[in-house]
Amino acid sequence: MIPILRALAAFVQSLFRSRLAMQAEILALRHQLAVYQRTDARPRLTHADRLLWVWLSRVWAEWQDALVFVKPETVIAWRRRKFCQYWTRLSRSGKPGRPSVPREIRDLIRRMSTANPLWGAPRIVGELAKIGIDLPRSTVAKYMVRRRRPPSATWRAFLRNHVRETVATDFFVVPTVKNRILFVFLILAHERRRVLHFNVTAYPTAEWTAQQIVEAFPWTDPSKYLLRDRDGVYGAWFRKRVTGLGMKEVLIAPQSPWQNPFVERLIGSIRRECLDHTIVLGERHLKRVLTDYFRYYHRWRTHQSLEMDSPEGRAACPAEQGRVIEVAEIGGLHHHYVRIAA
Repeated sequence: MIPILRALAAFVQSLFRSRLAMQAEILALRHQLAVYQRTDARPRLTHADRLLWVWLSRVWAEWQDALVFVKPETVIAWRRRKFCQYWTRLSRSGKPGRPSVPREIRDLIRRMSTANPLWGAPRIVGELAKIGIDLPRSTVAKYMVRRRRPPSATWRAFLRNHVRETVATDFFVVPTVKNRILFVFLILAHERRRVLHFNVTAYPTAEWTAQQIVEAFPWTDPSKYLLRDRDGVYGAWFRKRVTGLGMKEVLIAPQSPWQNPFVERLIGSIRRECLDHTIVLGERHLKRVLTDYFRYYHRWRTHQSLEMDSPEGRAACPAEQGRVIEVAEIGGLHHHYVRIAA
């Protein structure tokens, strides 16, 4: 019953269709029937079959309704492939784009660039035009002699050369037991890796940060360079105080914390060696914990960059001095070892 209803619906629909659409549908159906008749199971299409359906897809809007033996996406792929083949054949039929540059002109461009090291491609283009040779800038740049630029100092070299004159600043956050966020501000001297100043706040501002840089250098002469990131908390107040202290700010590249490696390494050590093992109760508790850690950090903790010495310097105990005792630091998280007389 359903096939009969479909046939009647198709008959009624054909009464309102144009004669061209009906003839196109008849052609499409007869072609597909012929393809099925000449093959056993899977229809095998020739180049002429593909061309026919590419042509039908361009002149007949309802070609997808009559298509059975392949998907409409396949016919669209045939059309795109034919488009690429057409333009490939068209581009290969003519001559190549730019004519080749004679060898004597190429040698002349190289001689000009060698004899005039301060000239760029535009200068050589202008000079060639004065002697009747018209070449585009890209062609001249292609045949110029490329010189090795003098090596520039790397970021690591800058840090190494100015290690005695540089301090670095940074913030890091610490969550509390009440899910509050506290901000810790650090000022680290690259020489001997000493923490010159730290403080904790829940609301960092430019004014507060500027006051910290003043408290870090109350009486001593500040360092020459201040290395920091581009955080917005270092506002006009902070820059004004730094300039007043006679320091020069050195900003790292955006989103490049590895360019401030010493303070980033310090923050990682603080987390791994202290804060990851502590539940912070509040601002006062965090200050007390960090004070204990920095006391241990400066006096007893050895550093690879300092040839296994501590920032404040730690004398070695001779073996004949006495027996070894263990002293707990930071509530037992770490220990240092000394010798005392028996």
